[in-house]
Amino acid sequence: MPRHGKNYREMAAGVEPQKLYSPEEALSMIKNMAKAKFDETVELSIRLGVDPRHADQQIRGAVVLPYGTGRTVRVAVFAKGEKAKEAEEAGADVVGAEDLIENISKGWLEFDVAAATPDMMGAVGKLGRVLGPKGLMPNPKTGTVTLDIAKAVKDIKAGKVEYRVDKTGIIHVPIGKVSFDLDKLIGNFQTLFDVIVKAKPATAKGTYIKSVVVSSTMSPGVKISPIVAAAGGGTEK
Repeated sequence: MPRHGKNYREMAAGVEPQKLYSPEEALSMIKNMAKAKFDETVELSIRLGVDPRHADQQIRGAVVLPYGTGRTVRVAVFAKGEKAKEAEEAGADVVGAEDLIENISKGWLEFDVAAATPDMMGAVGKLGRVLGPKGLMPNPKTGTVTLDIAKAVKDIKAGKVEYRVDKTGIIHVPIGKVSFDLDKLIGNFQTLFDVIVKAKPATAKGTYIKSVVVSSTMSPGVKISPIVAAAGGGTEK
């Protein structure tokens, strides 16, 4: 069993392990526990009552957080001609076609998100073994394969995040930094939570939202009441 350091144990001592907090209480605790010398990332983890082995229960999508993520995102775009120009004007960090594909095939991966126009996907598909395992392959479900490439770039830069249930039924998504004002963290939390609730597949049986936890890079997790979150984040009585 790994042993946590003194700071972590002190933080964990202030969290009641069985208590379900409201989003406001939990995120306030996360902010107060932040002791690192860097701006820690705040992450939301939601355990869902789905079976990811079934194609119709593989929850996946993207949403623009109203207050962004607090990080600078490097965007690579696969496009040609006028669409390449639109991507550049929208703020893409690197734009290319066959030349970009060749560079990536040789090992260049200095970007965080990739987007593409539909006509490029036949060629981009050759990079599946490189981009797929790293979660960098453009995908229509997340809005990163589109003719409106300028909007895609602007949304990504503004704080668009992707969510995808993993093989254990959990979604992990960053929702900001501990330096964010509390109301901004709550706003990002509620936006993402509501989108995932609406994504419930018709074939999912039983309890859909099984658990909700927020944490920062260095903190223990704090459990949130799914009922309170679904009601809009007030304090549970």
